Amino acid sequence: MLKIYRLLSKDRQIYSSDTPGSLGGNGQMKIYGHLNCASAKRAVAVGNTYQKHRVFFADEATAIAAGYRPCGKCMSEQYKAWRASQPQR
Repeated sequence: MLKIYRLLSKDRQIYSSDTPGSLGGNGQMKIYGHLNCASAKRAVAVGNTYQKHRVFFADEATAIAAGYRPCGKCMSEQYKAWRASQPQR
């Protein structure tokens, strides 16, 4: 039996894939990170609110194109680069 995964595309549309996503994210917070991210695992363990907003991406380029930013915990180098690129407030 073929397993089907639901991934988010760069235009923020869900599509079916026979390949699992390589990154996970939070659709409400617009953050993406590694599937084994400790912060995401804690949020999932706490309750079902986080799971309602969970999305998956095929790759980092798709996550960025969809308007998501890197996780500050599991992707600290990418987060620092993203933060430096943001306008100062």
